[in-house]
Amino acid sequence: MEKRFASQADLEEKKISFVKLGAGAYAYTAEGDPNTGIVIGDDSVMVIDTQATPVMAQDVIRRIREVTDKPIKYVVLSHYHAVRVLGASAYHAEHIIASQGTWDLIVERGEADMKSEIERFPRLFRSVESIPGLTWPNIVFSHEMTLWMGKLEVRIMHLGRGHTKGDTVVWLPKEKILFSGDLVESAATPYTGDAYLQDWPKTLERIRALKPERLVPGRGDALMNPGQAEEGLQDTQAFVTRMFESVLKGAEAGKPLQAIYRETYETLKPQFGHWVIFDHCLPFDVSRAYDEATAHPDPRIWTAQRDKELWQALEG
Repeated sequence: MEKRFASQADLEEKKISFVKLGAGAYAYTAEGDPNTGIVIGDDSVMVIDTQATPVMAQDVIRRIREVTDKPIKYVVLSHYHAVRVLGASAYHAEHIIASQGTWDLIVERGEADMKSEIERFPRLFRSVESIPGLTWPNIVFSHEMTLWMGKLEVRIMHLGRGHTKGDTVVWLPKEKILFSGDLVESAATPYTGDAYLQDWPKTLERIRALKPERLVPGRGDALMNPGQAEEGLQDTQAFVTRMFESVLKGAEAGKPLQAIYRETYETLKPQFGHWVIFDHCLPFDVSRAYDEATAHPDPRIWTAQRDKELWQALEG
């Protein structure tokens, strides 16, 4: 009997929180499900990551409308993954903003990623039929851009490769609030299937250099003070580093992928096994680490078929 993805048994609804970070900044979180950030300027609203479907995005919109009636003018994509971007049409935003790397990944693998993620995580794609298709940015930047939402300065930055090659953070410099996307997680397992694992720690150092006082991770609770923000950075860096080191050691010893996966699982389980989606992420994480340690400096495209073949090879 074919063993199903760990995530397909994850059917329990999560408790949603809508947390005020400071004047005009909020975090929409749900016990380890993908987060959404909200920035309210003098004349408009920005949404950072959209939820997976337009129907799911309606709950974000409802909560925004509880605190402001200003128009939602901007949507920012922290990266290209379907669970982050396919709810965008619900906001009717004038501008959808992404990095050049994210644009390139949507062109190259957006369709395959959408099909892959929907099969991996059915609960996170509630009302999947409401998705009109891929989300296409209409503002694309290379390294950094600044928006003034009235008197509120918002910096949108690509600080380096990590979770993907196009990762984008949103930084409110005066308020010292950062929205990191999946570059930083909090008590949630980093997904590294499309990552640049040797670059990721360096990108985290660039985030650290900003000295955020509040940080909204891609998954997990909002980090509400500098100590919590630093803990999120340290924990994410520790997972990425230890996982890659374990896989590299096995690859250099000439071990097969399945043996490396079992060894890495046993190495990481005591420290990280209680984190959200640990069992789901680790096969994909180890596969990408093995690729980067051997013959594939750039991530290969995940398809629904490749997902199943990997899962059966490592978990079947």
